[in-house]
Amino acid sequence: MKKTAKPQETAFDQVQKFYQFMNSNKLEVIEFSKDSTYIKLVRKHNNAVHQIPVFAPGAIQQSAGKPGAASKAQAPAHGGETIKAPMSGIFYRAPSPSSPPYVREGDTIKEGQVICVIEAMKVFNEIKAEFNCVIEKVVQENGKPVEPNGDLFLVKK
Repeated sequence: MKKTAKPQETAFDQVQKFYQFMNSNKLEVIEFSKDSTYIKLVRKHNNAVHQIPVFAPGAIQQSAGKPGAASKAQAPAHGGETIKAPMSGIFYRAPSPSSPPYVREGDTIKEGQVICVIEAMKVFNEIKAEFNCVIEKVVQENGKPVEPNGDLFLVKK
């Protein structure tokens, strides 16, 4: 009985196996190193369409005529200082979904301390406190779009 030799696995075969493993486990990056072989695969999401919210002045006036929408279009009725969004984008309270928030209600924050991030055009912009204060209320909902000068936090100096 003749023994058949197992064909040698090529580098392309290895890359295909890593790619299949990466897809089946929904991984963004995979690295492999053995002897003089080093493979790194990085998934890019070019096919994903990210919509960037655009807030036109006319949109606020139009929504004011709808019942219940007038309260959203107007600034919240509160008697304190607020920290406002410097740009439009998506508001996040934490650096990642598994991380704790930068600040919580009741926290005392110092000038220059990072209080949240706003994602604009796939760039995460750290928003820092411009003055010392205490966070009284988080006004903006995590993961939701914000507009420039939209209230993020109600604070007390």
